[in-house]
Amino acid sequence: MAIIPVNLYGDNILQKKTKKITKVDEQLKRFINSMFETMHNADGIGLAANQVGSNLSVFVIDVSPVEGYEKYKPITMLNPKITELSEDIVEIEEGCLSLPFIRSKVARPKGVQIVYQDLNLTEHKMEPEGVIARVIQHEYDHLNGIYFTDRLDPEIQKRLKRTLKKIKNRSLDFEYPVTEI
Repeated sequence: MAIIPVNLYGDNILQKKTKKITKVDEQLKRFINSMFETMHNADGIGLAANQVGSNLSVFVIDVSPVEGYEKYKPITMLNPKITELSEDIVEIEEGCLSLPFIRSKVARPKGVQIVYQDLNLTEHKMEPEGVIARVIQHEYDHLNGIYFTDRLDPEIQKRLKRTLKKIKNRSLDFEYPVTEI
């Protein structure tokens, strides 16, 4: 396992849709373990493969550091597909390892229905609410080339432009390894 540098805002890989996984081998398992290590090193609770340089459709989640979610086990989701969104919308502050120094409230459905595969390519269905549903939606967006800032009001987006430019140019001091320009 190894810590992988995180891709930052503006990197091409973050703006593209990821590709379906058809085979799970030892190399992919090692990569996923490194994703968890990278996420934990940066104090994250979710990480998509394209955030660490891979175009594969996989993300990892570990919400156990969040108060009230300590008993939840880490999850790896291959080829996820959100099939339903709840009608209840909640606004919660989000951050992102690819957008360090930026936090903002984002309106998202309270719950989701998601179908995904595990490391054996066995299909599962989940219907989480709360923090887990939030993280799933955030990481699922990454797999589709969407940043959480894309979901913000245009006025808020305008106010973030200077910080986004500094992130893109790597002109800030990052607390974890990031890719170079």
